[in-house]
Amino acid sequence: MTTQNDAVHIVAPRSTSTGGITLHTAHSGDNLAAVQQLCRDYRTFLLDLPGVSVEVTSMFRPLSRFDALLDTLPTLHARPTGTILLARDTGGTAVGCGMSHPLDPNTCEIKRVFVSPSARGKRVAEQLCQALVDQAQADGFARVVLDTHTELHAAQALYLRMGFTARGPYQPIPDAVLPELLFFEKPLPSMA
Repeated sequence: MTTQNDAVHIVAPRSTSTGGITLHTAHSGDNLAAVQQLCRDYRTFLLDLPGVSVEVTSMFRPLSRFDALLDTLPTLHARPTGTILLARDTGGTAVGCGMSHPLDPNTCEIKRVFVSPSARGKRVAEQLCQALVDQAQADGFARVVLDTHTELHAAQALYLRMGFTARGPYQPIPDAVLPELLFFEKPLPSMA
């Protein structure tokens, strides 16, 4: 179902519920604050994950630059061609997030998909990713790209199940970081 939001049609409505998880747009207020906290939790999760280089993560995502990035999320992922989604459980707790933005007129990138440990295994990441893919298609993009860490095996399996295929880097990445990342792409059929 398409809803009206800031004069732009949003495929992922302000609020849609599946399996007890409700997806919300999160461009301001409490929802944005919850997304920013989930992004901080994601960075901490990566730093604590065996097989993830603390040095590389700290270089690629230094805390000061990461905090500055979080402040610009509403601009980086603004409508009409980007979005920020927040997943909440039945109790209203923020349990996941994901966002997208254009890389070029044909390519949308999905970023920062993260699900809190309490909500893993409940298809929250799949709901977030599918909503982001659907929105990219509705916005007229020809493809969606994303990257993930080599140690995030569940994420890799999800992207393959969703029809993404492995590919090389789609934008410049520091050489020190490349061994830790995998890149994926999914073509989108035209809605015309």
